[in-house]
Amino acid sequence: MSRSSKKENLLAVAERLFYEYGFRGVGLKQIINEANVATMTLYNHFPSKDKLVEAVLKQREERYWSYLDLYIEKDTDSPFILAVEAHCHWLKEESHRGDMFLRAIEDYAGADNEIENIARGHKAKLLSYFQKLAQRKGKENGVDLAIQMTLLLEGATSMTTLIGAEKATEYTVAIARKII
Repeated sequence: MSRSSKKENLLAVAERLFYEYGFRGVGLKQIINEANVATMTLYNHFPSKDKLVEAVLKQREERYWSYLDLYIEKDTDSPFILAVEAHCHWLKEESHRGDMFLRAIEDYAGADNEIENIARGHKAKLLSYFQKLAQRKGKENGVDLAIQMTLLLEGATSMTTLIGAEKATEYTVAIARKII
């Protein structure tokens, strides 16, 4: 395995374990064992667990935005609905057991660290994303619309764990159509 594929493997294993068991519930030994790498390999890429968590969150965020952008490119007439549908698909495929960014905020709150900043930044970026969409579409109530859409997606994320991704998607898209 090349250096970069070992790093990618470490990130994939760490993300899966962090998502399944929480950031506090997983130790570096478990990640090393499941990734089947030497301890030094982990430390060559990530000098601490916090740096590994940061890298996992950054990678997950990049994947999320790529996912949304790919959906939005399909149709320029209804980008808000497409963003909602993309988010709901993401929930079904990648986040059906809760929001990893919210978990990071909860686990690392008040610790004055980059982890909390990355997680909070993801939430702020979602709001900004909808504000930019509203501007591009010439919506007069852009800020209000961005807040409503962000709240809607945050609610969908929470409800997915209770009613499942299919039902959450159905309700979320219906509400989005009423808002738009």
